[in-house]
Amino acid sequence: MTTEQLPDEHWNAFYTEHEQIWSGKPNAAFVDEVSGLTPGRALDLGCGEGADAIWLAERGWTVTAVDISTVALGRAAGHAKAAGVDDRIDWQQHELGKSFPEGEFDLVSAQFLHSKTELAREEILRSAAAAVARGGVLLIEGHLGFPPGEPNPHPEMHFPEPDEVIESLALPEGEWDTLVSRAHDRAQVLRDGVPINRRDSTVKLRRR
Repeated sequence: MTTEQLPDEHWNAFYTEHEQIWSGKPNAAFVDEVSGLTPGRALDLGCGEGADAIWLAERGWTVTAVDISTVALGRAAGHAKAAGVDDRIDWQQHELGKSFPEGEFDLVSAQFLHSKTELAREEILRSAAAAVARGGVLLIEGHLGFPPGEPNPHPEMHFPEPDEVIESLALPEGEWDTLVSRAHDRAQVLRDGVPINRRDSTVKLRRR
């Protein structure tokens, strides 16, 4: 990102580079952790091209899906219409950290909420926790580093371990149960077809 670019300009440029950036499939760890939940109201933070939100809607969830990029949101809305679930998803543009969707949700999901632009990640995740309804679930999936072999252009960027994520949420004592807190490997295929192995983290919490 140049000093002249705002975060939304950066991400719109990112999504404009290709007609499709992501695989179009929901994140595997997300599916594993959400499959057993009873459908209700869901909030998808950083929804990108909409694969997770569409997967939820297809299974009966009512979804609020948020991204900073209007390009990504427009693309996601088109995918949702093609899947026949556009009436179950409310697409909202937010620069998280400056604005946040209203309401309480039975599931709040933050999948790989990282950015090479400035991002108040801890503040955003605390807002995410505050948006979880009683009995609801907060699911946070994060990277634990850049892809193997990729130069690190931002050595100051920190990828927190699961226990660091939980500590940074500053949750009220006695109000939450930790369901999952783990680091794990994930196979990924890059755009050029090269398979790699990444190290990720999963945090899953339930509000009592």
